[in-house]
Amino acid sequence: MKFLDQAKVHVNSGKGGPGCISFRREKFIEFGGPNGGDGGRGGDIRVACVDGLNTLIDFRYQQHFRAKNGRPGEGSNRTGAGGEDMTLRVPVGTQIFEEDNETLIADMTEVGQMEVLARGGDGGFGNAHYKSATNRAPRRNDPGYPAEDKWIWLRLKLIADAGLIGLPNAGKSTFLAATSRARPKIADYPFTTLHPNLGVVRIGNDEFVLADIPGLIEGAHTGAGLGDRFLGHVERCGVLLHLIDATDPDPIAAYHTVRGELTAYGAGLDEKSEIVALNKCDAVAEADARIIADTLAADIGAPVKCISGVSGDGVHDILYALLTTINHSREPAAEAEPAAWQP
Repeated sequence: MKFLDQAKVHVNSGKGGPGCISFRREKFIEFGGPNGGDGGRGGDIRVACVDGLNTLIDFRYQQHFRAKNGRPGEGSNRTGAGGEDMTLRVPVGTQIFEEDNETLIADMTEVGQMEVLARGGDGGFGNAHYKSATNRAPRRNDPGYPAEDKWIWLRLKLIADAGLIGLPNAGKSTFLAATSRARPKIADYPFTTLHPNLGVVRIGNDEFVLADIPGLIEGAHTGAGLGDRFLGHVERCGVLLHLIDATDPDPIAAYHTVRGELTAYGAGLDEKSEIVALNKCDAVAEADARIIADTLAADIGAPVKCISGVSGDGVHDILYALLTTINHSREPAAEAEPAAWQP
């Protein structure tokens, strides 16, 4: 299945049906009267958050969605049938924006969540609605109310507990494949990963979701490389695992390049909890890897762990560190106890 995390679609709810002008005409009935029914209500455009989807690819092939119009009212006080609703099915983590792509309409974060994007028009009143003691034979009916018609943006932000970040070829996909059942593409050239990958990591009786984000390069926030459009998928992560290539000629510059792109992107990514790991330590001498890690740790003011996604060295410890940080972020804030009443 192809991955698509952003789509623009047009939604059009149903119009309300017009009311009816009708009078009762029956043999041997001395007094007739108005009996025109009301029109039916137009259908709504709804969006539902469902399980089993992880892409918006369905909206690449269909961009226009229209609900059914309400039926007109009829004689004998018969109300027109309501228009059928239309429901858009989206994966968990989908955000819905207005046409300006900035005004948030809904954030779909739970399976079963449903929101109305465009309400159908109400049906018009028939002439029976206007019957009164002073107006015994009204000849007035109302047209149905108009529908809502607009463009909206769907933007998917994967819901993961931890996110993998780093320069291209930092070993992110290898790490994901080594720690989960995910099978991302792995090759010895940059930008092997063209879209985010998710994997479920199991540690003992616990598990968490790890997201592999395509590599960033300097200037990604201006569109260089694959740009920073995929960084939205780590906005919901509780912790970031920053992988640095031990074979990189300048690991410190590699670290600050990615950190600079996180800051330029905004959305609080530069404030998230971060664990830094020196990857591919099996490709250099153990003493050299330790020196690189200590130098990097002194520069950034945080510990740097030595790991290898290929050999598995240090992977177990880094996963427990991730799980500890994730569990800490999951803990609900303790509610302050009310002070005891004093007379």
